[in-house]
Amino acid sequence: MFGIYLKRELSRRKKAALVIAMGLALGIALVITVNSVSAGMTQAQDKVLKSLYGLGTDMTVTKAQSAPEAGGSQGPNFKFDAKSSSKSSQSSDRVMTQGGQALKSSLVEKVAAQKGVASAVGALSLNVTKVDGSFTQGKAKSSTSSSGSQQQGGPGGGSGQPQVQGGGANFDVNSYSVAGVDVTDQALGPLATMKITSGKTFTSAQTNAKVAVVSKSYAKEKKYKVGTAFKVSGTKYTVIGIATPDSSESTTDVYLPLKQAQSLGDAKNKVTTIYVKATDSKQISTVKKTIQSNISGTTVTTSSDLASTVSGSLSTASNLAGSVGKWLSITVLVAAFLVAALLTSSAVSRRVREFGTLKALGWPSRKVTRQVVGESMVNGLIGGGLGIALGLAAAYTVTAISPKLQAELGSSGGGGMGGGMGGGPGRQATKNTLEIALTAPVSLTTIALAVGLAVAGGLIAGAMGGWRASRMRPADALRSVS
Repeated sequence: MFGIYLKRELSRRKKAALVIAMGLALGIALVITVNSVSAGMTQAQDKVLKSLYGLGTDMTVTKAQSAPEAGGSQGPNFKFDAKSSSKSSQSSDRVMTQGGQALKSSLVEKVAAQKGVASAVGALSLNVTKVDGSFTQGKAKSSTSSSGSQQQGGPGGGSGQPQVQGGGANFDVNSYSVAGVDVTDQALGPLATMKITSGKTFTSAQTNAKVAVVSKSYAKEKKYKVGTAFKVSGTKYTVIGIATPDSSESTTDVYLPLKQAQSLGDAKNKVTTIYVKATDSKQISTVKKTIQSNISGTTVTTSSDLASTVSGSLSTASNLAGSVGKWLSITVLVAAFLVAALLTSSAVSRRVREFGTLKALGWPSRKVTRQVVGESMVNGLIGGGLGIALGLAAAYTVTAISPKLQAELGSSGGGGMGGGMGGGPGRQATKNTLEIALTAPVSLTTIALAVGLAVAGGLIAGAMGGWRASRMRPADALRSVS
């Protein structure tokens, strides 16, 4: 009886049922869309953080750069030999450590021995500025006075001040970044997020070999190929591999064995960054406190710390999706529930004669209420199905279009090595802009949430309508007869 009556009533009121279902569908579709886009934002941010942080890296240990001494100069300086030739080519490389104050290599083992640390490796970040060009020597000529007027040149006023004619200088300045890699453990550190697409990577035996891996973008710029040789401060290196980042762009141009990088940077047994992997990712904050308390003077930075340095359209969109989007979806959903409840209640008020007659025939109030709630539940499930379909369509559209979002890294003093980590106090104030394609994945949890909302919407609407129907009396039906 319940099923037959339910089917008949829904068939009679198709338009009203469709309006209620569509209201719920729009609210549920918005919730699915916002949740899927938020999940896509989270994935995009994870990609950005991994490009800085390194695959498998849970935190890094650095040390803030010490303040320069009074009267000291930290600016670049280049010295060239004076030559007598009229035109002389000159070239000079200035290699400096970057990313904070250098740490002793022995500190890597000390960090690895801390409780909760699975492994730790050191890396050295360098910046090489190459100045290459030539001087052209000018010629000095003196001018002679043709009158007895006072001269500024010679002491006797007989000759003018010498003037240099011709000459000059033409120099190109090229700056690139170098990362010293511990070749015995490449699963952690600067190369962790890079994939060798041409040639090969370092072997564990090449701890002090004069070989290099270069990023794909730098290789394209310099037209380097596997086997190409280049010099850094007079030392010749051979390219053995070209690496492509797993996501975004690399912020490091050249990778060298750690010992070679230490030799170039005059930083023997020194590193600038220690990459740390925790035994349990859920205990990262505890491990961070342990390292900071046992190794003084260091800065430990985790992925959550680094997330605050990501800005740009990705950060803006993520904030909008996380705050405005969620509040908007909640507001629309509440409005949809209220509209469904009001429409159901209104429909009940138009069925006074029907429910009054049913009660006169012996239907108890609970049976009338169950009938109204059943109709509302069906409307809610129909709305849930439509909402899930609309939400999936919206999420698929976002994924198909894949809008590009920009992420600026290191805006608060971050930067650092590609595949490495920035954001610590010792980092140089650099910015790296990355482009990330946005997707909108829909999880089973989101689908389950949509089904739950559909049921909840039906129950809320049915409860209000059923409460009103249960209050009707058979006399109401008689009074409504004209």
